[in-house]
Amino acid sequence: MGTAQRAYTKMTAHRTYQAILTKYLSATNTKGSRIKASAAAGNITLHLDHALSSEANHAKAAEALAEQFGWAGSWQMGSMPSDSGFCFVCGCAGDEPAFITGGAA
Repeated sequence: MGTAQRAYTKMTAHRTYQAILTKYLSATNTKGSRIKASAAAGNITLHLDHALSSEANHAKAAEALAEQFGWAGSWQMGSMPSDSGFCFVCGCAGDEPAFITGGAA
């Protein structure tokens, strides 16, 4: 078992969730526009649903990846620098926050 596989096995054994990053993939001569969702554990690519907004397409791809790995919880979405996509993080009940900023109760 390689180093990456050992790390993944250790993370999943402790219910550690990973951030999910999404990005838009332009159409090519052979494939339509797509959204790719990636985490350290793996990735998934979905065809763009033109009936959905850009944000909804990114959320749909992130949700599909989370479901693929059995990651359940309430996910928050934030944009990446330079409009390169979105980042999704899970805030599960009982988890301690990494930090709390001013003004938060």
